[in-house]
Amino acid sequence: MDLQNQQRIKDAAEKFGGENVVVILGSSDAEGAEIYAETVSNGDPTYAGPLAGVQLGLPVYHIFDDVIRKECDPVAWDDQINMMEMVLDTDKLASAVKGIRDQFSKFAI
Repeated sequence: MDLQNQQRIKDAAEKFGGENVVVILGSSDAEGAEIYAETVSNGDPTYAGPLAGVQLGLPVYHIFDDVIRKECDPVAWDDQINMMEMVLDTDKLASAVKGIRDQFSKFAI
């Protein structure tokens, strides 16, 4: 996750409170999704960005998580996400993020 996005997330959590912010990832690989999820919940594991050592505890989900999909407009889903759903391992992606969420998130949706 680049430094600008880390700062945006940190600013949003400070402005609205961690209990009012949900992070939704769209990473196409499980390892990257885990790192991004850890960054927004437990702090930047590379200790390089604004979230280094900052444990926001934000709830983080992958777009393919059933909880998130149920909230999406079906037409928008078909237009924007459906193609990727056909070629990616959606269960693996959602599971990778869930593991980090279960371990580090302080808040739930």
